[in-house]
Order: sequence, then structure tokens, then C-alpha cells
Amino acid sequence: MTSPQRIWLSSPHTSGRELKYLQQALDSNLIAPLGPNVNEFEKEIAGYIGMKHASALSAGTAAIHLALILLGVESGDEVIASSFTFSATVNPIRYVNATPILVDSEPETWNMSPVELERAIKDRISKGKKPKAIIVVHLYGMPAMMDEIMSIASKYEIPLIEDAAEALGSQYKGKRLGSFGLMNILSFNGNKIITTSGGGALLSDDDELISRSRFLATQARDQAPHYQHSTIGYNYRMSNIVAGIGRGQMEVLDERVEKRRENFFYYKEQLSGVNGISFQEEPNDDYYSNHWLTTILIDPQQSKGKTREDLRLYLESKNIETRPLWKPMHLQPVFAACPAYTNGVSDRLFETGLCLPSSSNITNDERDSVVSSIKEILS
Repeated sequence: MTSPQRIWLSSPHTSGRELKYLQQALDSNLIAPLGPNVNEFEKEIAGYIGMKHASALSAGTAAIHLALILLGVESGDEVIASSFTFSATVNPIRYVNATPILVDSEPETWNMSPVELERAIKDRISKGKKPKAIIVVHLYGMPAMMDEIMSIASKYEIPLIEDAAEALGSQYKGKRLGSFGLMNILSFNGNKIITTSGGGALLSDDDELISRSRFLATQARDQAPHYQHSTIGYNYRMSNIVAGIGRGQMEVLDERVEKRRENFFYYKEQLSGVNGISFQEEPNDDYYSNHWLTTILIDPQQSKGKTREDLRLYLESKNIETRPLWKPMHLQPVFAACPAYTNGVSDRLFETGLCLPSSSNITNDERDSVVSSIKEILS
């Protein structure tokens, strides 16, 4: 039977704890782009991740854009980025008129391949273009192979930007993601582990970089009694209202991570007997994923010819929202002309992969409906 109410892929989840911070902002009339909620949210995020400083911004995309500006990336430069990601990782490279250099995935975590990364760096240097930065993504909350990637970045002296937009609460070797790069990115979009309805953050241990990011994010207004600007700025600062939502969400962050992980283990157990399904899993104990989204691969050779798309459409007919895995950036029309170092891994993942409903407020009955629907078509 079709679900009477839609089962969402990853819906926002409020706890009620947001209200006190929102009320404080309203009572004090601080509903402007700055205020005490912004200041405290920045401290809470930085403390949770284990970084010295955070700059609360309007979006994770804004944080990547500012990180590239702070590194001096400009027209004619090249920036390496994961190809298997959402376009928000790569779009800011074009904002600064630089060229994305797209690097494929490895099959263990589905994240940036260290082998392809070093191949790309060597090739770009041989062509006279040493990349100005590396943006590594932790896909669906799964940590990338950070030891190898950081070693390569250090070897070639290329700054690392960590896109942990999907990975708040995840860890690699006991260290929280979002704390490995020179600058690191978080997202608080409506579908993330916690949300401010929209928003993001830039984190760094470098006080000067964060101070500069805040300056640029508030239209780069010089210190003067009048409005004076000596450089181009942006309207990227998070509002005091939005930050208030974030503070309430921070109070339940660990609960949200626990629930997302519970979803993963539930799906894995319930679908263990279904031929043709495999999961994105932690390779070993060094990896701790928040399992923001539970993701599966469908092998038509083992599922009696049923494909990812067959499953997606069947679940949609049951009013269950799913989504294919990211279409790699090297397959996107807008980035098709960019240099890409590929190995076929992300192409295969895109063709066979599906994201399952993973909200932290999904009910047991809703999860049961998802599982029974999958079994109906694949078993």
C-alpha cells in the first residue's frame, strides 16, 4: 500500500529547545545579522569540533567561497576537488574564476582517492600549474582517507580545505571531521544533521583567517565613521535569529547522530537477506560515520535485473522519497570541460546507488514501510 503520508529523505527535526534562544533575540530586538546568539553559536561549534575559531555564515557554500578568497585563489588558478559530491563544493571554484580539477573516488569510503589525487597533482605540476588548494569531501558523513590525503597535501605543500558539510559528528581516528584542514566547512541546511534552516560555518585554528572571513562576510566595511570599502565584500554573515535555532539544535546534536546511526544499522540488519544490496560502511574502527544518509548499492546481476532506478520509482509510487547518489561533477554539463582524473568508481556508484529515508525523526513504522517496500520489489 502507498504510505498515507510522505516519508521524507531527510527532514528538519526541531526539539523545542530552539525557542528560548529565539525568544531572547526577539525580546532584545536583536534580529540583525549579528548578536549574542551568533557569538555563542560560533564558540559552541568551534568547541564541539575541536577548532579554535568559527565564523557563522549564511551557507556552507559561502564558507568555501571565502576559504578560496582567503587562500588567494583567483582567475587562472587551479583547485583540486572531489568529483563525487554536490555541486556546492565545486561552484565556488568558478566564483573566483579558477578551474576545478576533479578527482575520482576510492571504493572503500567513496571519497577522494589518494592515488588519483597524487596523480592529478603530479600531472598539473608537469603542466606548469601547481594547484592552489585541495577540497576534500566526507560523503554522506563517511570520513575520507585523511592520513593519506593529508600526507599528500603536506608533501606538495598544498593547503587543504575540508568540506564536512555532511559530516558533523563524524570522526576519523577519534578526531572530529572538520578539524583536519587549514580551513574547514560545515553546513546547517534544512536536511543536515542539525539545521539553522539555512547556514554554514568556516572553521580554522588561524585567528587571522577567521577575522578576515568575518570582515569579508559583512561587506568588507573599513573601520571608519562613514561607509568606506577598500575591497569587495559579501553579505554572508549568519543572523542572530538563525544562530538561535542553531544553539538549540546543538543541544541535541549527539542524539541526532545516534538516531542517524541507528537508522543505518536497522536498514542493514533488516535488508541483510536481500540479494543485490550493499551499503556504504565504515572500513574499520578508524572510521566513525554519522551516517547522515543511509546509502545502498543495487547490483542488477544479483537482484534479478532490478536496477537502482526500478527501486527508486517503486518507492516513489509508495510515497517514499529516495534519491540517487550524487552525479559526479565530471559528468555534469557545467563541469564537463574541466580536467578530471577518473577511475570509474564514482560513475558506478552513481549508476547503482540510492539514498534511503534517514531523518532523525523517522518513525519505526515509516522505516518498516521502507524496508517492506524494498523487499517487495527485490525479494
